[in-house]
Amino acid sequence: MSLSRRRFLRRSAAAAAGLALLPALDTQANASAQAEVIDGPFQPSWDSLETYECPEWFRDAKFGIWAHWSAQCVPEQGDWYARGMYQEGSAQYEYHCKHYGHPSKFGFKDIDHIWKADKWEPEKLISLYKEAGARYFFALANHHDNFDCWDSTYQPWNSTRIGPMQNIVGKWAHAARSAGLKFGVSVHASHAWNWFEVAQGADTKGPYKGVKYDGVMTLADGKGLWWQGLDPNVQLYAQNHKPGVFSWQFTAPGCVKPDRAYITKFYNRVIDLIDKYHPDVLYFDDTVLPLYPVSDAGLRIMSYYYNQSIKRDGKVNVVLNGKGLNDQQRKCMVEDHERGRTQAIEPIPWQTDTCIGNWHYQLSLYENHAYKTPYQVARMLLDIVSKNGNLMLNIPLKGDGSPDPDEFLFLQGFTNWMKVNSEAIHDTRPWKIYGEGPGLPGSDNGHDTLTEKDFRFTTKGNTLYAAFFAWPTNMEVAIRALAANAPGIVGEVSHVSLLGSTREVDFKRTSDGLMVTLPQNPPCDYAWVLKIEGLDVAKSQPVIPALAPLQEINGKAVLTPQTAQLHGALQVEMRGLPDIGFWNSPSDYAEWHVNIASTGTWRIMAKASCPTGMPSITVSVGQASVTAAVAKTSDWSVYSDVDCGTVTVPSSGTLTVVVKSADAAHWQAINLAGITLTYEG
Repeated sequence: MSLSRRRFLRRSAAAAAGLALLPALDTQANASAQAEVIDGPFQPSWDSLETYECPEWFRDAKFGIWAHWSAQCVPEQGDWYARGMYQEGSAQYEYHCKHYGHPSKFGFKDIDHIWKADKWEPEKLISLYKEAGARYFFALANHHDNFDCWDSTYQPWNSTRIGPMQNIVGKWAHAARSAGLKFGVSVHASHAWNWFEVAQGADTKGPYKGVKYDGVMTLADGKGLWWQGLDPNVQLYAQNHKPGVFSWQFTAPGCVKPDRAYITKFYNRVIDLIDKYHPDVLYFDDTVLPLYPVSDAGLRIMSYYYNQSIKRDGKVNVVLNGKGLNDQQRKCMVEDHERGRTQAIEPIPWQTDTCIGNWHYQLSLYENHAYKTPYQVARMLLDIVSKNGNLMLNIPLKGDGSPDPDEFLFLQGFTNWMKVNSEAIHDTRPWKIYGEGPGLPGSDNGHDTLTEKDFRFTTKGNTLYAAFFAWPTNMEVAIRALAANAPGIVGEVSHVSLLGSTREVDFKRTSDGLMVTLPQNPPCDYAWVLKIEGLDVAKSQPVIPALAPLQEINGKAVLTPQTAQLHGALQVEMRGLPDIGFWNSPSDYAEWHVNIASTGTWRIMAKASCPTGMPSITVSVGQASVTAAVAKTSDWSVYSDVDCGTVTVPSSGTLTVVVKSADAAHWQAINLAGITLTYEG
């Protein structure tokens, strides 16, 4: 139940009357950095860090579960509540005013206060996650709201002093490791500096017009209230500065760069987290690293983290995640693709992080039964593992720390699938090709266009696993890469079985493929796996059957993010609408190959988002090209239709379409949701 304004006033009055107040402010909160790089081979430079090697335990694990859980789950209104509640007119602002009061009176600091976590049972939850096949577990250490979920030495706004009055990270760590799982933490607080700038704002209309929100409240304003002795403006909201333009990397024009005190405090907090809980995985919700490139704090943290692992374990046995990396940076850490996947096998391990719903708990998704299904996640996991990746799946908890009934059902369904098929997931490695077939991964909502003709491969020793995604009506599937005349295959198939089935499986190799006759009854409800033995898997060099280029259909060619060949640090992000993201460098580009039958004039339309500016792109179709500006949008999830103009295609055939920056000096990152070519005659 939401807390009313009247109940808040009663609490404040009680505090003023002399009931227990918070402990005295930690005097170390703004101290200079206490930890520096310890003795070891890693120094805070990319050249030094690129000798890193991902530990084998992470490559074996393949699947982890994340509890993206903090005070922002209390209102049950989805992600970024702590920002949205200060954005006048937004749905979260309207909800907040209705249920808690105006943000000048009842701010996010007060949501921290009412977060009680009174139904949280970490041991029981970890047991469920392990049953579902998770080999590692992630806890949210802090989010952009700047509230630490452990006994933080440098941030007095933490869960042991406010709200739950519990060491959330510490209890998660104990439960996970007691169950034999690796333990990771996610750190998001580097963005609070400008993410929370909206907390300095005020309404532009209505009865509170011009009244500042509580982000400007200081130490003196808390006298006699529950937060006496704390400074929201400096310590929590980090808003003792002039607001500017929001940017993930603090590099956009108009963005106010964080000061030294803010950077030092963030650095100290992360070192404190590492020293107390020795996480096996450290995830940063940052492009490349926290505060990069305006500070080397992220590089110093990474070198400290690796050196500490060597000191403790005799080798680097930990993983650090970053996003949007270039080739050198991918050698230094494990790249994470938020709600996205690679389009091919990567030579070094990587990770997808995604969610069955929203990042922070959103009640409406449960009410509308709108979570991803176990079937959708199983398909996603098989695709990711076939490309040398891991999947970290967020299952958000309600504010009280409990899952809702649909989340329990999801876990039950996915557990049942993993009990049958985990042999093809855990401890496996990719084959020489990730799969075959006409289908492609779809959106992150799980709408993959995969059929009984689509396969994803994994290996374990000389065993080859082949997953397929629809049960054929004729009870037969064909793996073309294993045809009798297929090049590169060493050895003979001696045995084929279907995971979870006790029935014998008939097979034969023909010129059309390895033909497998399936039993009458599927062993599970979706995403089935064949176990193929007898081949010399290590020596086999299969050739993936070529797929035709994209086709013009009735005078239109639709170029989606999933069908693009990406160059540089670009990634396909699978949100509500798939797009090509992390387009931070003007040297990066995307290309498609399209079979055009109609000669003449073609109009080019792009769908893109860019809330930070109006960059120009060039779209080339064969030898012809056009340039257009991408309109500024209100958010990354809001796309504009960009009319790029027309080009002339003089002859039919397969053409290469390339999208790249038109003006490197004035480039602003974009998200590109696709290109459409339409024939005009």
